[in-house]
Amino acid sequence: MTATNPGTPAAARAELVATLNAIEDKLNVPRKFNRLVVQGKKQVATLQRENPAAIYAGIAAVASVAGLAAWAIVRGIAHR
Repeated sequence: MTATNPGTPAAARAELVATLNAIEDKLNVPRKFNRLVVQGKKQVATLQRENPAAIYAGIAAVASVAGLAAWAIVRGIAHR
């Protein structure tokens, strides 16, 4: 027996549906990932609207790191 007694078959079905939906939400990784991507896009759009210099600074930082990584790889290969 469960801790709660729904009383009617309709109430039991509704409780089962709610439980199954909660389990599906917890275990559905692609849906969670999609929600995070959408949320991230909204945050980036807000940041771009409010502080575009921060976006450009971030792009420059990523480009610098990528350039340094490429340089280090080429340098390592050249010195073998």
